[in-house]
Amino acid sequence: MRDTPGGGKGLTILVGAATCGRSAGALETMDAFRQELSNRNIAADIVETGCVGLCYAEPVVGIDQPGRPTIWYRNVTPERAGELVDGCLVSGNPPTEYALGTTGDGTVDGIPLLSDLATLKPQVRRVLRNCGFISPTSIDQYIAGGGYEALRKAVLEMQPAEVIDEVKRSGLRGLGGAGFPVGRKWDGCRRAEGREKYVICNADEGDPGAFQDRSVLEGDPHSVIEGMIIAGYAVGAGQGYLYVRAEYPLAVEYLETAILQATERGFLGNDILGSDFHFHLEVFQGAGAFVCGESTALTLSIEGNRGMPRPFPRPRTTDAGLWNRPTLLNNVKSFASIRWILNKGADWFAEVGTEKSSGTAIFSLTGKIVNTGLIEVPMGMTLREIIFDIGGGIPEGREFKAVQTGGPSGGCLPASLLDTPVDFDSLAAAGSIMGSGGMVVLDEDTCMVDVARYFLDFSDKESCGQCSLCRLGSSEMLEILKKITEGRGSIEDMDLLVEMGEAIRLGSICGLGQTVPNPVLTTLRYFRDEYEAHIRDKECPARVCKELISYRILPDKCKACMICLRECPAEAIQGAKKEVHVIDQEKCIRCGACLSACPTRFSAVECIPGRLTDGG
Repeated sequence: MRDTPGGGKGLTILVGAATCGRSAGALETMDAFRQELSNRNIAADIVETGCVGLCYAEPVVGIDQPGRPTIWYRNVTPERAGELVDGCLVSGNPPTEYALGTTGDGTVDGIPLLSDLATLKPQVRRVLRNCGFISPTSIDQYIAGGGYEALRKAVLEMQPAEVIDEVKRSGLRGLGGAGFPVGRKWDGCRRAEGREKYVICNADEGDPGAFQDRSVLEGDPHSVIEGMIIAGYAVGAGQGYLYVRAEYPLAVEYLETAILQATERGFLGNDILGSDFHFHLEVFQGAGAFVCGESTALTLSIEGNRGMPRPFPRPRTTDAGLWNRPTLLNNVKSFASIRWILNKGADWFAEVGTEKSSGTAIFSLTGKIVNTGLIEVPMGMTLREIIFDIGGGIPEGREFKAVQTGGPSGGCLPASLLDTPVDFDSLAAAGSIMGSGGMVVLDEDTCMVDVARYFLDFSDKESCGQCSLCRLGSSEMLEILKKITEGRGSIEDMDLLVEMGEAIRLGSICGLGQTVPNPVLTTLRYFRDEYEAHIRDKECPARVCKELISYRILPDKCKACMICLRECPAEAIQGAKKEVHVIDQEKCIRCGACLSACPTRFSAVECIPGRLTDGG
């Protein structure tokens, strides 16, 4: 872990105030600290930082006192602000019960090092190194940690071809999902004919379940900007665009601040660092269309057109992209990796990862997992290590069932594949993708047919409509899945889903359309028995699909308290005081209100797979 800012410069209170922290109440916590410090007449700086990645622990707060280790605390509510001011700053007895760990020099009795936290210890934080530990609006803190040294080295000490060769040797592959070698793409753009070239950072992040790009922009925007400037120097471009969805106002604000700061310091604009290299950068706010993650759709969007992938045959973006000029397009995480390659060298960068996938992988770990958050791990770490060592396993002692990687169009992998290494090729071989870096963990109470329906419903709505296979095929597949979840499916439907999925995968004109069938194809491949239960037995084994479950009252446990009867919105429960209740299955709408209402000490209502025809 890195040292925190503010050491030796006075008392500093660091609050994780990125979007995830704010949603957990970080701004209210900051206000509480201001009030507590004012009441005690204590002078301190309160610094908003980005997301440290421990989303399960938000709001996260660090108490940084001169000459002492920084102590990090979890779930710091406004009420706890007073406790921390009293314990850390007044009495000198820091609370330990909700301390996460310490950073900096020295230790504190009863509080471990933050780097020894089970969630953080297996990680290798490069792209995320600064996130949560520096102010995203302070260029000085970025520079203090070695920021813009890579740019200085590239522009003043290296030729463009040397920069590209170093990126090639590192083995860095595009971290936006496709995994194309970054150095080869840079080289292609450098060699493309045309004096006017562009560099674009795709920060649209269309996957609603992933938030890595946004978190990097909200926690360390200068790292992305530095990578883009270096790319501009390497390929001979003079203008760059950061394509960010407008739904991320905090990221947009921090980027615009960072661009202004970098320009004032001579890292952007004309004659950068006294050289004859010119590079300008601006933020372009997209409308949040999932398809604009595709390169040609993104460039059309910047041009003011509707974001739709260009049909085949089409030139590579590096030959004819934005305004038909050579254009280099990479992802946030790819650009943020560049400073490490130039500062530490390609060999150092490639020490982590696998032979074909060097460096680190970044995932948003969500779903049925104890430690949700943002993680950065070596390429090649297994799914098992990520889910159980870093993620802490499944809550409430439930069983792991599947994990979906890569965003809405990623595949669902079963427990038998938990030892699959996380890298581009291994995930592809299993039927999934690295994609946008989403990793959704599913437990035993998840219906895999419903999961496939859920993700396909998202992709169907986000289709640009240009390609018939994607537009019509995904809608037809979705209708079949709905039939199956409602008990109206047939065995032939499973084969039809596979046939249609393969056709869409092979015939769609863009990468997004080609991966749309992945959730369906992988659930059919690994969880076919669940499809068969829905079709043959008219049952949902996970008790999720409303048309294929029933609720019943257990006579030996029912206390005739009438609570469930009063809560039933369909008036489907019959009974009176001291009379065992019964559910009228014809009236029951299977909303689950009775199950929720029944006191746990009774547990008289249960949900079962299949449909009952009589009372229960």
